[in-house]
Amino acid sequence: MEQHDLIILGGGPAGMAAAYGAYQAGIKDILILERDDTLGGILNQCIHNGFGLHRFKEELTGPEYAARYEDFLADTSVEVRSRTMAIDLTADHVITAVSEEKGVQLLKGKAIILAMGCRERPRGAIATPGDRVAGIYTAGAAQKYCNIDGYLVGKRIVILGSGDIGLIMARRMTLEGAKVLADVELCPYSNGLARNIAQCLNDFDIPLYLSHTVTDIKADAEGHRVSSVTIMKVDEKRQPIPGTEMVFDCDTLLLSVGLIPENELSKKAGIELDRRTRGPLVQDNLETGVPGIFACGNVLQVHDLVDNVSHEGEKAGKNAARYLLEGEKAGPLVKMMPGNGIGYICPQFIRQDTPEDVTEIFFRVREPKRNVKFVLKKNGQAFYSLPKLRIAPSEMESLKIKKEMLQDASEITLDVEEAIQ
Repeated sequence: MEQHDLIILGGGPAGMAAAYGAYQAGIKDILILERDDTLGGILNQCIHNGFGLHRFKEELTGPEYAARYEDFLADTSVEVRSRTMAIDLTADHVITAVSEEKGVQLLKGKAIILAMGCRERPRGAIATPGDRVAGIYTAGAAQKYCNIDGYLVGKRIVILGSGDIGLIMARRMTLEGAKVLADVELCPYSNGLARNIAQCLNDFDIPLYLSHTVTDIKADAEGHRVSSVTIMKVDEKRQPIPGTEMVFDCDTLLLSVGLIPENELSKKAGIELDRRTRGPLVQDNLETGVPGIFACGNVLQVHDLVDNVSHEGEKAGKNAARYLLEGEKAGPLVKMMPGNGIGYICPQFIRQDTPEDVTEIFFRVREPKRNVKFVLKKNGQAFYSLPKLRIAPSEMESLKIKKEMLQDASEITLDVEEAIQ
C-alpha cells in the first residue's frame, strides 16, 4: 500500500489551494488525485472574467486563475496524479483509486482533504414534465461543449433557473450567435449574484420571468428534439396558475437548477453530512467527524466566489498540517444552529479551546430582505448583532465569532431580525 502524509482528493481550486496551504505550513509529502487531464477543475471551462478580485486584486478568467495556483505548486514538492479516479475511501484513510497508467491502487494518507467539488442537479431531479428528447442540457454541460469542445448546443434557447452558471451561459450563448428567449425562475427572486443579473441578462435584453416554471416540453415532428417549451406563473405554494401559459418556440432548454456537493466518497468513509448543505459536518478547523479527514470548497458548501473557495482550501491545508505535526486535540464543541431566516451555517461546530482568536462562520439566508440584523444568541439571550442593509439567498454571508463568545456555551443560534430604524 502506498503511503503519504497528506492526500487531497480533487485538483480544482479548493484542492490546489489546500495543497499550497499545507506545503506552506511545513508538509512536504503531498499527493493530489485528479480525475481530469489537468488541474483546475471547473475553472478550465469558465473562460469569462471576474475571478481573483479578492485573492489577487485583479480580474482574471477561470483558466488564468487556475494557472496562478498551478504556478504556486510548480515550485513545491506536491505530486499531482491526473486521470486518476478515487472510487473508495475508508474511515482509516485508505483510498482505492484507478487510472489507465497504474491500474487499481491502494493509497493511505495520514490525513485526507476532500475537495471533490459539486455536480449539477439534472432534469430527473426536478421532474420536469414533457417529452424526453434531445436538446435538454445542464448549463455546465453546455458550457463545456461550447468553451472546451467548440460546439454550439442550440440556436433558440430557454433557460430554467437563474443560478450563476445559467446567467453566464445566457450571455455566452448570445455572444456565440444564439437567441436566448427567456430565463425562467421558480422563486420570486433571482438565485444568482446581482452583478450577473446586470451583466448577463439586463445588458443583453434577456427577459427574466420570476415565479414561473416550465410545465411542458414538446418534441419536433420527428420526435427527436425540443421544438417548444411552455412556462406558467406559479402561486405562493409554487403551483402553476391556470391561464398563465406562455409558449416559446425553441430547440434547446438549459437547466440551472442548483448544485449538489459530490459526497459519495464522504458517505463511504462514514462521514456525517449536513442535510442543509449536503456537505460534511465540520469543526472550525474544517475537520469532519472522522479524525484526520478535512473538507473544503464546493464539496463542503456551494460557494459564490472562487476566491472564497481558495481561502477555505488554504485553511483546510494549514489545519491538516497542524493535525499532522501536532496530533489530534479533542475538546468540547459549541454547536452553531441556524435560527429564524437562516438556511445553514458552516462550520457547524466551533471548538471552545480553538487556537484561533476569531472564527469566521459562513451562512445563507432563506429569503431576500432589506434593513435587517444578524443576531447571535446564547441560551436564548442575544449577545451580538450586526446590521445589514440588504440580504439575499444567492449571496453568502459571514460573521466573525470571537473566542470569548464561546465561553459557557454549548449552542449558539443565529437569527435574522428586522432592524429598528
